[in-house]
Amino acid sequence: MRTILLLTISNIFMTFAWYGHLRFRSEALWKVIMASWGIAFFEYCFQVPANRNGSYEFTPAQLKTIQEIITLSIFSGVFDFLSRGPLQVELWSGLCPDCGGSILYFPQMVD
Repeated sequence: MRTILLLTISNIFMTFAWYGHLRFRSEALWKVIMASWGIAFFEYCFQVPANRNGSYEFTPAQLKTIQEIITLSIFSGVFDFLSRGPLQVELWSGLCPDCGGSILYFPQMVD
């Protein structure tokens, strides 16, 4: 559970580093690049320990799958924040197969 919590925190930072600058389109590019790098530093402060600790419990493929599911979940919330509107059906229909396919990496869930 600790791994998932750390990956979730990491992903919040990552998503804002990648997409948060879109709220500041009038700022100079170099400023938003520096701000994104600053945010990404904190992302790594959570991501590296999450993967290191998680490697004792999960395979690398499972860690990546967990991270992707978290990314899709976090992105949906950030999308609402950035676009000031709800997720569209088209986006949800793309996210659901990704999450559903993740079961293939966790066979113990199927047993």
